Amino acid sequence: MSPDARVRTTSVVFPLLLIGFGGLLLLWRWLPDFDPWPVVGRYWPLLLILLGAGLVWDHAERRRAPEESPPAFPVGTTLGTILFLLLIAFLLWRSGAFLPHNWMHASTGTNRHGHQTEVVDRKDAKAVRMEVQLPAGQLRITGGADRLLEADFNQSGGWPKPEVDYRVDQGIGALRINQPSGGQFVGSSDNTWNLKVSNEVPLELKIDLGAGRSDLDLARVDLSDLKMNIGAGQAFVDLTGERAKDLRVEIHGGVGEAVVRLPKSIGVVATVHGGLGSIELHGLKEEDGRYVNSAYGKAPNTLHMSVEGGIGHIKLEEE
Repeated sequence: MSPDARVRTTSVVFPLLLIGFGGLLLLWRWLPDFDPWPVVGRYWPLLLILLGAGLVWDHAERRRAPEESPPAFPVGTTLGTILFLLLIAFLLWRSGAFLPHNWMHASTGTNRHGHQTEVVDRKDAKAVRMEVQLPAGQLRITGGADRLLEADFNQSGGWPKPEVDYRVDQGIGALRINQPSGGQFVGSSDNTWNLKVSNEVPLELKIDLGAGRSDLDLARVDLSDLKMNIGAGQAFVDLTGERAKDLRVEIHGGVGEAVVRLPKSIGVVATVHGGLGSIELHGLKEEDGRYVNSAYGKAPNTLHMSVEGGIGHIKLEEE
């Protein structure tokens, strides 16, 4: 078979995925009670299984009739993608994701609400490594705190209480915020974290967001390193403003959308690798396989960024 006769498996799969996840994003924005991300975050590996089965089917069909002209599109992977989208739609309907205030907890089924505040002093730490692990919900991080951390947590249903742990060793603080896996949630839920950090403490930040929405206003925070793993949902990250030192950023996209605002007063250099999703760039130009802004190589400090696309959309825009 000539190279021109080969079927590109992404020619139909990728547009179908864009249509499906674009529809989810539109519904999420239009319907205030629609929360698809816990379901998508849990069941997205079905896509890999169904695509793999489709690839086996397509390969078997090509071997069965090698002399026949190839189909206009890969039937197996196309059907696998359609089946995945139909299964996600069915699971969303069964979970009650379209219904307002539909809390479903496998173990307790309760409907209680909880509120918790935490304040952490920096002690004698000269710098802090901060790790945030949110399985599902809404996360907001801003600067301007009088202490190292001023946190406000709100949960409903059977969400377990978040745990905050802070230790200092040889002048380096280790701050960890996570939530025990006390139960399994499906559908809409209220698990909101509002974290306010100090602008005066050098910070290394690592965030693992399973499913939900994150809004990170880090323009004034003294960051030296940021790592983000986005499972399923939407993330807005503001890295604009002046920087007194270099900043390294790694973003691994999952299922959904991530929007990152970049500074124009310091240099920016980004390496971008798309997965099954799309990556949109504004204010950056390509140079030797990387993307840079007009201040790169001229400003004294540089933001070094690495972006790995997943299934969804990642947008990098200069302020």
